[in-house]
Amino acid sequence: MDFSWTDEQRDFRDSTINFAKHELNSNLLHRDKAAEFDQTIWKKCADFGIQGLPMPDEYGGSQQDVLSTVLAMEALGCGSADNGLLFALGAQMWSVQIPLLLFGSEFLKKRYLPRLINGELIGAHAATEPNAGSDIFSLRTTATRRNGCYLLNGQKTFVTNAPIAGVFLVLAKVSSLPDGSELTAFMVERNSPGLSAATHLEKMGLRTSMLGEVYFDDCPVCSDHVLGNEGEGSAVFRSAVEWERAFILAPAIGSMQRILDQTINYARARRQFGKPIGKNQAVAHKIADMQLRLEAARMLLYRTAWLKREGRRLSIEPSEVKLHVSEAWVQTCMDALQIHGGNGYMVETGIEREVRDALASKIYSGTSEMQRSIIAGCLGL
Repeated sequence: MDFSWTDEQRDFRDSTINFAKHELNSNLLHRDKAAEFDQTIWKKCADFGIQGLPMPDEYGGSQQDVLSTVLAMEALGCGSADNGLLFALGAQMWSVQIPLLLFGSEFLKKRYLPRLINGELIGAHAATEPNAGSDIFSLRTTATRRNGCYLLNGQKTFVTNAPIAGVFLVLAKVSSLPDGSELTAFMVERNSPGLSAATHLEKMGLRTSMLGEVYFDDCPVCSDHVLGNEGEGSAVFRSAVEWERAFILAPAIGSMQRILDQTINYARARRQFGKPIGKNQAVAHKIADMQLRLEAARMLLYRTAWLKREGRRLSIEPSEVKLHVSEAWVQTCMDALQIHGGNGYMVETGIEREVRDALASKIYSGTSEMQRSIIAGCLGL
């Protein structure tokens, strides 16, 4: 495995960091407090090419390989402290656009991918239900065939982008199919009769990304809006989860780098008892651990992206990335807060927001406990 970057990739990384610094941090303190999504910033990302990074040029993308894509997403995290925005971008890219590209008919790809890529449309993956999270086969949303269409009935919750999405990737059970093959994936437009997605759920962190519930009440979906084939919903879901778990935390690598740099500068500048606090072993060792966690997380991410680019089959790797990066991110934020002391607890420094944003990463896309169970299962336990 060779993770040395070409000059072109390094230049793109630098330009992405510069873009994020100057375009994605505006009024962040207010937007975080108000739990406000900024459509203008989303469109700036699209104009820069973020949403189209791994997408074919025929749909308006730049057709970057997965390693280059995660490098750019890491660069966004280096330049921008708006973790909510970056999470929302990843949620659309990995769990809506990629499944649509891999499983969608040409009709569906042409209908939705160009608008998702250019920022005109926002996508949401609607799988989780009040009683079905990791246990996806327990979901209760149904799709009943009627007159060449399907009628969807049910409720989805914890749907990222739901309040602002124009199209939803929805998993439902087709009751006429045999057990085990009844899951089917649908592309459902927001203006469909019987669909309601107005509820906004207020969160502890990632407050600039919108989270909501989606309700279906005899919502009609044409058969040409089935993603893949009827009964292939579990394959669509597994693929989406693999991509999401493996790569949605790429911006967290950049965030960890940004927080480490901020903490080093603070430890050099802050003086107590006549010397910089970084000269104290307790502080220096915390910073050394932050560096070690960052590099281990970065290598896990790059290795997994390289395997994906080479067409290798992934098994344990997405869970390893998801588990390690999420827990490393949380601990790095906690260490930064401790080193900053009282200043770290203040809203103005941004450290407390980083802690709140990072904590969710141990829950979404499968909890840390679930990732440990998957890893143990891959090891034959």
